[in-house]
Amino acid sequence: MTGVGICIRRSLEVNPLREPVLRSVIEHLQFPRGSYGLDAGCGIGLQALLLADAVGPEGHITGIDRDSESLAFGNESVVKAGYSNRITLCEGDAGNLPFDDNAFDWAWSADCIGYPLGESTPYLKELVRVVRPGGIVAILAYSSQQLLPGYPVLEARLNATCSAYLPYIGGKEPELMFLRAMRWFRRAGLEEVAARTFVGDVQAPLGSGERDALTSLFEMLWGERQPEASSEDWKEYRRLCDPKSPDFILDIPEYYAFFTYSMFRGRAPLRGKE
Repeated sequence: MTGVGICIRRSLEVNPLREPVLRSVIEHLQFPRGSYGLDAGCGIGLQALLLADAVGPEGHITGIDRDSESLAFGNESVVKAGYSNRITLCEGDAGNLPFDDNAFDWAWSADCIGYPLGESTPYLKELVRVVRPGGIVAILAYSSQQLLPGYPVLEARLNATCSAYLPYIGGKEPELMFLRAMRWFRRAGLEEVAARTFVGDVQAPLGSGERDALTSLFEMLWGERQPEASSEDWKEYRRLCDPKSPDFILDIPEYYAFFTYSMFRGRAPLRGKE
């Protein structure tokens, strides 16, 4: 994957794990065939391709993102997939959407709005504005994992002291965390608010794509040592999660792991209701 940025490379590497879970979420949401949807924070367009499959050739997906490099890569992928007339990816801000009111039948955002935390009510209000009355608004994000079977305490300590999320969530108010999103939905005026968590899992023997994806996920979660991490935990992390280690955990014949995506959804209010 030479010639692409690290964010693009990571997205491609972890996709073998992520895609089956996202397909389950999309199936659960049951977006109508022929509908027009918005993918806010579309990145390199991987989820836009899945959404386009869900709404069929008579539907259309519009993706928006602020990163021009990701969009350029995504547009190439759309062309290669033969979906140029079914998907439009464009540059823009999810907090100030360049679309008319009621422009879409539904809207979704994966690993973007509210992730890992933030005051997301203004973003949800923007999604409500561009979705037709009664349409679905959904956001989802990676929410947990158990990736080191046999080492639950070590994994808990790595999450607490070495997680890549720490610089973003440390010391922040609980109300800003993603799993409090039902509050944001209600503040944005959404109705029929609900949440659900979806599980993805892997087990030995692992395919090459799964091994690469898990190795990349280890690095994404814990690969940059934080000041709070002890030298002992860091040493254990390297022993278990480095592919060059003789104790690389993905080599054990009984390897099993799981991770979760949590999804929040609501319905845009009918006209005349706030």
